[in-house]
Amino acid sequence: MRALKISKRADPAYVQAFSSLMQRLVQSAGASANAPLTLYLAGGAALHFYTGARMTDDVDAAFDRKLLIPPDLVVIYRDSEGNARSVYFDVNYNEAYALLHQDAHQDAMQLKLKGVEGARIRVLQPVDLAVSKLARFAEIDRKDIQRLAADGLITADRLRKRAEEAIADYVGNPGPVRTSIDIACRDIERLR
Repeated sequence: MRALKISKRADPAYVQAFSSLMQRLVQSAGASANAPLTLYLAGGAALHFYTGARMTDDVDAAFDRKLLIPPDLVVIYRDSEGNARSVYFDVNYNEAYALLHQDAHQDAMQLKLKGVEGARIRVLQPVDLAVSKLARFAEIDRKDIQRLAADGLITADRLRKRAEEAIADYVGNPGPVRTSIDIACRDIERLR
């Protein structure tokens, strides 16, 4: 499994807060090195680890088991600019509503964080992160895809191929998603 190298532009305070959140989750779930919890990270948190862009308070993650996340599982911190922030798991996040390639979990990158034992953190690879944003494709999703492309992490051809493969398992009308694919690929081509 390939290891994710955290972007040099990532906010160290965010990385530390996320690590603290993970430590608390592991403790709450009763996970250990012998019985680790596996999670698959998507959304703004994944984007921040790859690019240093757009910190997010709510963490989009899917887990390898049913898990009741305590409502008070929140880490409060100050970002690198001194602003008070929080980080917590979005308990409403559900991969079933996203466009997701059938191999997205298998192809995810490994994220190792100092001090986090008992958790296997997997981050959707950049192209799968982009694919996951195509079903909703709000303005923030479009900008996230552009950021991944601007940083050289995805190409239009790779995005189109991976998204077209994912449509076979998509629940919903594929028409709007195909339009999103076309728009996202045109956006990426304009960045050249």
